[in-house]
Amino acid sequence: MLQVPLWKRVFIWGLVLAGLLLAVPNLFYSRVEQANDARAEIETLGATPERTAAAAGWPSYLPSGLVNLGLDLRGGAHLLAEVKVSDVYAQRMDGIWPELRDALRAARADIGTIRRVDDGGDVLQVRISNPQGLPRALEIARGLARPVASLTGAGASDIDVAGTTEGDTALLTVQLSEAERAATDDRTVRQSLEIIRRRVDEVGTREPTIQRQGADRILIQVPGIGSAEELKALIGTTAQLTFNPVVGRADSADATPGPGNVIYPSLDQEGVFYELERTPVVTGESLVDAQPGFDQNGRPAVTFRFDPQGARAFGDYTAENIGNPFAIVLDAEVISAPVIQSHIPGGSGIITGNFTVEGSTDLAVLLRAGALPAELAFLEERTVGPELGQDSIEAGRIASMVAFAAVMVLMAASYGLFGIFANVALIVNVALIFGLLSLIGATLTLPGIAGIVLTIGMAVDANVLVFERIREEMRTAKGPSRAIAQGYERALSAIVDANITTFIIAMILFTLGSGPVRGFAVTLGLGILTSVFTAIYVTRLMIVTWFDRRRPKTIEV
Repeated sequence: MLQVPLWKRVFIWGLVLAGLLLAVPNLFYSRVEQANDARAEIETLGATPERTAAAAGWPSYLPSGLVNLGLDLRGGAHLLAEVKVSDVYAQRMDGIWPELRDALRAARADIGTIRRVDDGGDVLQVRISNPQGLPRALEIARGLARPVASLTGAGASDIDVAGTTEGDTALLTVQLSEAERAATDDRTVRQSLEIIRRRVDEVGTREPTIQRQGADRILIQVPGIGSAEELKALIGTTAQLTFNPVVGRADSADATPGPGNVIYPSLDQEGVFYELERTPVVTGESLVDAQPGFDQNGRPAVTFRFDPQGARAFGDYTAENIGNPFAIVLDAEVISAPVIQSHIPGGSGIITGNFTVEGSTDLAVLLRAGALPAELAFLEERTVGPELGQDSIEAGRIASMVAFAAVMVLMAASYGLFGIFANVALIVNVALIFGLLSLIGATLTLPGIAGIVLTIGMAVDANVLVFERIREEMRTAKGPSRAIAQGYERALSAIVDANITTFIIAMILFTLGSGPVRGFAVTLGLGILTSVFTAIYVTRLMIVTWFDRRRPKTIEV
């Protein structure tokens, strides 16, 4: 009746051993964290003696997963950003212009000469020299319209086209429709959120919280980062890379550019300005890779590679403009403006400038992550110091130790040797919780610590039910073997029912809650699973092993 097959014993102790191994790295948190960060840097940036030494600080054959500490425990940065979705409208108009220009030029016999007259805003304005050709121009522009790619805008066109006659000329205006603006706003926020997530993850930070709030806001919380300014410097950089034709040099930033042109300063040469065509040949959206490297002179640089479409456009442009300069533009500043010496096929190249090694690495990271589609306005920013997190950890540690000690003393005093078995299982239970948290990469917050403390109190409930049931069975003059077996069998339904209801509550909290509430739900749910496992299997296996060796005639519970 108390026999436990060998395979089951091996399986139970195997799970316990695996859980303990997974939990061990948390006892050496700083050491393991430094080793993990060094290995990540070696993989992405290459090996250095310092990184190799840090990586060797924790054996590679041991588990290295850690319970990530939340913002309230570790400190870090909190930002609430608003995405300026209207910025994208102007970019869309700049993207439409080349296609519209080519289509109108094909009908020059009907509409006369064309000239773009707007300043690059959210409305594209084209002046036509022949007002009688306005209906034809409207027809051509409307022919470029596409269906709105959203459920709410189904059946609508993405652009609104209108025209007016002004004396001897006509004005054609194109702008995004309301349905397309709504769809664009949603896509812009989603894209910004994903790019922010990639940038934060790219530099090796742990468990950031990046989520959408409302229509156009994004909440960003990154534990372990030094300050909100440091996080803003990373996230706020748009890293919009473009390759623009060079029209010529400009005297100053206040000089008046020609129609369809812009004036950008040089990044490296103070007082040097370039007049460029506003519409780029290729944009950073066509980049598929960017890596730090060195040029032929051994100076830090960034190598890049385009996708097939970008490679084709870049190759065609260089083939047709040999001997002409073109500008590599990053965030409205000209990195360099080399002269095209030959056709550049293949879609790969190198960006040179006055880079440091660190600067070229940061630029490559930003380019790989992609350009933010719109500017971010930071509405709220906070830096949570590690001292506050340390106070929370200390308070949680004291609460856990007091709860742990009180439960262990009560169990030992109430149930003697069986209470000691329950205490051992309680230690295993807490270790399994941390092992599972490390395995799934969960984040531990202050409410999560509360969930662990609550689990400590709840973990012995199942043992109390079993031990009380064994006492009742012993009073019926049954032998100890029969009493132990009956105690576990008849208490099982009550244990399962009680823990299932609590587990359902934990699932509801996890599903409907967010942030700290989910952290509490995770530790509570995992604690329920581990406490049931240790009570039904681990404690029972210890009692059975003891009983097999001692064979007592009676037991004191």
